[in-house]
Amino acid sequence: MTNNNKKPAAKRRTSLKDLARELGVSIATVSRALRSSPEIGKEMQQRVKELAKLKNYRPNPFAQSLRREAPKILGVVVPHLETHYYAAILAGIEAEAAKEGYSVISANSHEDFEAEARTIDNFVSMHVEGVIACLAQTTTDYKPFEVLSDMGIPLVFFGRTCLPEKFSSVKANGDEAAQQATQHLLDTGSKRVAFVGGPNHLDMVRRRKHGYLEALRDNHLPILREMVVCGKIDYQWALEETSKLLQREDRPDAILAFNDIITFAAFTAIKQLKLRIPEDVALIGFTDDAHAAYVTPQLSAIMDQSHLMGERACKMLLRQIAGDRTIYHEIVPQKLVIRETSAKRK
Repeated sequence: MTNNNKKPAAKRRTSLKDLARELGVSIATVSRALRSSPEIGKEMQQRVKELAKLKNYRPNPFAQSLRREAPKILGVVVPHLETHYYAAILAGIEAEAAKEGYSVISANSHEDFEAEARTIDNFVSMHVEGVIACLAQTTTDYKPFEVLSDMGIPLVFFGRTCLPEKFSSVKANGDEAAQQATQHLLDTGSKRVAFVGGPNHLDMVRRRKHGYLEALRDNHLPILREMVVCGKIDYQWALEETSKLLQREDRPDAILAFNDIITFAAFTAIKQLKLRIPEDVALIGFTDDAHAAYVTPQLSAIMDQSHLMGERACKMLLRQIAGDRTIYHEIVPQKLVIRETSAKRK
């Protein structure tokens, strides 16, 4: 039986998100247009206000009052929050932010550009006072970050960076560290050193690969294309590619690995093929001290001063928030720690 007395469904209140979707712009743009912000052009302001009137949009005074009383917040976006490297950097950021009365909201891009872009848009909507970011490996479009700059929201990159003429950054001396590590491998008996890395468009990959190549040139060794394997920052990919590399007739007798994910994939591949470390294949990876010391044999590693990098990035951002518009590029040196996986001879 049909119930003719059923009440019609209540009409949902129009939100900023609804207006933004219909106009094809960000929520932040709609919010600023409704407030007649000078950051938004007159034409866009008019379009937003006309649509808001048409849709009977009403701001939420409760939410607005919460924003006025909100604490000072910084947004941080990282590719892999579960790794020690990013966790230590976030700890450094939080420690420095707390000294100045700031809270930190962090988000994980999971190495995905779309997730990264959504996070940046969400940070804007949350009215963060500044953003600290490390690029996802799939990011080649920097527009979301340029939008922050256009809106006057301070931004500092760490680790993987872009647009150095526009944004400040804190990064490691990966080129020098890679050159030093490769030289150590050559000095201790290795003759065919391979480099296993991530996507070539990432500046961090390019810097570390450059240092590796410089060491080969310094020692008048040929640069063999098949010994340089770059593709993804992914454990399974690195495991498979390292296994292929080690099953070649002219396999490498040493590997320099780009980061902790690739390092431990390479470590596993060597073990699975019943090769000895370092006698058959020496290994040095860019990774952290906690994990490097707890495998057998203990891993020779190039280690970031991650906590310090986080502190420096936060200090840099806070200077920008305070009004300093200078573009800074700071280097935090890495440390090569020699253990058991790299030297073939005593």
